[in-house]
Amino acid sequence: MKKFFAIGFILTLLLVGCSQGTSGDDGTLTFVWYPNESGADLKDAREAIGKVIEDATGKTVEHQTTTDYNIAIESLANGSADLAFMGAQGFVEAHNKNEDVLPFVVPSGASGTLDDAVYYSWLSVKKGNEDAYKEDDSYSIDNIVDKSFSFVSNSSTSGFVVPSTGIVDYFSQVSGYEDITADDLIEGGHFFSEVLYGGSHQGSAVNLLTDAVDVAAFCDSCVDNYIELAEGEVNTPGAVYRVRDDAAEPFNTIPGEEFVIISVTPVLNAPFAVNTATVSDEDQQAILDAFTSDEVANNEDIFVPADSEKGGLFSKSAEERFVQVDNDWFNPIRELSN
Repeated sequence: MKKFFAIGFILTLLLVGCSQGTSGDDGTLTFVWYPNESGADLKDAREAIGKVIEDATGKTVEHQTTTDYNIAIESLANGSADLAFMGAQGFVEAHNKNEDVLPFVVPSGASGTLDDAVYYSWLSVKKGNEDAYKEDDSYSIDNIVDKSFSFVSNSSTSGFVVPSTGIVDYFSQVSGYEDITADDLIEGGHFFSEVLYGGSHQGSAVNLLTDAVDVAAFCDSCVDNYIELAEGEVNTPGAVYRVRDDAAEPFNTIPGEEFVIISVTPVLNAPFAVNTATVSDEDQQAILDAFTSDEVANNEDIFVPADSEKGGLFSKSAEERFVQVDNDWFNPIRELSN
């Protein structure tokens, strides 16, 4: 398995190139997207972000969609892409590869500030199986041992780093599991009977809903466009969600399927990041000014009204907007990886 991983990583490096140099000097800026945001259903949302950058800089934005977290991370780190929207863990990995990679904004919470700039990592099971994960009237993760499990990617913040840390922290206090580490969760046969990777949050959810696994990790915001609350309270253990009848791929073949959240953990919001070696200081400032403007905060193609039937990257229920952040804001995520 290590041999296959090494070959795959080499191919990733070959795909994304290995040199700095894609800059705005030729009149273009390349924006690389994670698999979660690369679907056809989010094309309009990607282009709305691109238009903000184009209007701010006068340059053309080229969108690079991906099917692999590592491609997006490596592209930004080596300079074959200039900008990205990525999870906190992916940003930390890109910054570790190249200190020129820095965050510039994150979407705020409903307050319009960083105080509530979080989303949620879920552990979920298919509807009908939830009683196996209850103790009295509360949900527990005690019985995830020896179950089949789906993560998103080992570079995913809410689809691997946060849930794996939570599992290790919990079970290290349980007799017989005192020495558990995140490495024990990466593949089946140690803690889980089998481990799959969805490649995206959508893919991990589909692994659960198609009975490929018993339990799956994925986040609320990445699947929000495809599901609706059926029972309970949002982001609360015991809440039941149903796949919308008109859900786009990859949920289009499983409308009506339901799952139950058994664990919920808040996660720092994902950053927009820039390779500061390939984007001029002038363009960086122009992009920052545009993203943090009231005009963008009120752009319904970017912050989609909560009651709208249109899907998008971000929803607007109150004062949501983009807020500037610095590198240190992500130190809590770095600490999880240490």
